[in-house]
Amino acid sequence: QVQLSESGGGWVQSGGSLRLSCTAPGFTSNTCDMNWYRQIDGKAREWISSISNDGRTNYVDSVKGRFTLSKDKAEDTVYLQLNDLKPEDTGMYSCETSRYLHDSGGFSYPDVRCDGRGQGTQVTVST
Repeated sequence: QVQLSESGGGWVQSGGSLRLSCTAPGFTSNTCDMNWYRQIDGKAREWISSISNDGRTNYVDSVKGRFTLSKDKAEDTVYLQLNDLKPEDTGMYSCETSRYLHDSGGFSYPDVRCDGRGQGTQVTVST
């Protein structure tokens, strides 16, 4: 499994901003996709955003218009810009990479070169 490295979390007041980063070795050359998740204490982990290898992004409704993904191909790094943060955004943010290949029979299987996850970075938003 590829070890990803996240950073950028911290404490911020409501309305503030943070920029999270996730460095994924081989992310660009292996044309991986990346997903971001958030886990709030006592709740299930929630998918919040993704960026495909060709740059398409998707976001959960609760963060649309406030969070933005971008990537630096040369650095194999994806950035998640968090703006207008709210106390309910508090949680552990983590990134994972993936890619699925297809064989001649149409069966899909994961590309192990893209199977990566990070340890997470804590974001705390106070009122």
